[in-house]
Amino acid sequence: EYSLESPLKAVLYERVGKREREREKERGNACSVEITGSPESKRRKIDSATQKKSEDDGDEATVEYYFLKSRDTPKKVIDFRNKLFLAPLTTVGNLPFRRICKEFGADVTCGEMALCDDILRCKVSEWALLRRHHTEDIFGVQICGSHVVRTTKAVELISSECDVDFIDLNVGCPIDLVFNKGAGSALMDKSRRLEGILRGMVNVSSVPITLKMRIGTSEKKLSGISLAGTMKNTGISLITVHGRTRQQRYTKLADWDYISQCREAAQPLPLFGNGDILSFADYNNNLKYADGCMIGRGALIKPWIFKEIKDQQHMDISSSERMDILRRFCTYGLEHWGSDALGVEKTRSYLLEWLSFLYRYIPVGVLEVLPQRINQRPPYYHGRDDVETLMCSPNCRDWIRLTEQLLGKVPDGFNFVPKHQANAYA
Repeated sequence: EYSLESPLKAVLYERVGKREREREKERGNACSVEITGSPESKRRKIDSATQKKSEDDGDEATVEYYFLKSRDTPKKVIDFRNKLFLAPLTTVGNLPFRRICKEFGADVTCGEMALCDDILRCKVSEWALLRRHHTEDIFGVQICGSHVVRTTKAVELISSECDVDFIDLNVGCPIDLVFNKGAGSALMDKSRRLEGILRGMVNVSSVPITLKMRIGTSEKKLSGISLAGTMKNTGISLITVHGRTRQQRYTKLADWDYISQCREAAQPLPLFGNGDILSFADYNNNLKYADGCMIGRGALIKPWIFKEIKDQQHMDISSSERMDILRRFCTYGLEHWGSDALGVEKTRSYLLEWLSFLYRYIPVGVLEVLPQRINQRPPYYHGRDDVETLMCSPNCRDWIRLTEQLLGKVPDGFNFVPKHQANAYA
């Protein structure tokens, strides 16, 4: 299904050609030993032995394939330093939400994670994740893949067919479905394969390639520093480090001291940090650890965080102002997904996913101590009006009531459960 022929031609570097021929010879020798039985039985044994040998070679074999076809035109250059970067957010980082963040001052936006295999299969839902809005002046897409050939072909396709300013490789996704396929954060333990993927991406892309990763897969496997030092030589333009391991998920605070060490290892390549930024005070404090900050959950809890950072002040957003934000989201959602019954319910589902984060915002006028901390679980409190009290409820039924005020009554039997646990306090 994925040919190595034109438009991408994968060849072996001369320095590894001899080793590859010797490996093929060893495979042939291995397959010729102790193979008895009928011709069909022999064929199955040979295929099985060859497949097992290929799996054993794994990372070492794939990294030897470098894609030598480079773009004739100069690669686009983006100066990411000192820019407010909205993180790629699965499900909740949709186009209507990104429009809201742009209105509040986000400088760089990135689409939701798209799977390379589904892009190559021309899956409509995956290609929809690559769309940008005209207000997104610096826009990138994030892809996820584990194979050098497939990932590189997907990048060439996106680079030539889509209106994007950069392409980000996801090396941080902790989801089992992705991790068990060798993609996402699993690539942190396969540095040679990761290097091969990045080199292929850089060679075929006309836009900058960036990398987003974690500090490691577990506390016993902290590989962020070594990867930052190695991957800076692949030709990428930016590294972003989320200050947690895959194993931690959101149970601990981000380790910005470790991010700082990654920054030193990545020099002179710019390195952004990511994790636990919910106020301009958090942003200012963490700038000493990195060249910039990527904001994820903080933007979901209060999308006006970008304006707070630029104005260097806390904003007390009233319930009526927050309802206006939700109305704009619904308007953008109906424009994007359609205004028919299907589009209305899709807009509602994505609004509910956002509300599963948004309820965690504590109004400045209610807080006893500023600023609010992202993992601070507040005691139950009454808002300054009924709508504000409804907005701070952790109950899904109350979130549904909010959507009914904006999109009408839900269908009979409607139920909602947040898609993932990133909205949890721990």
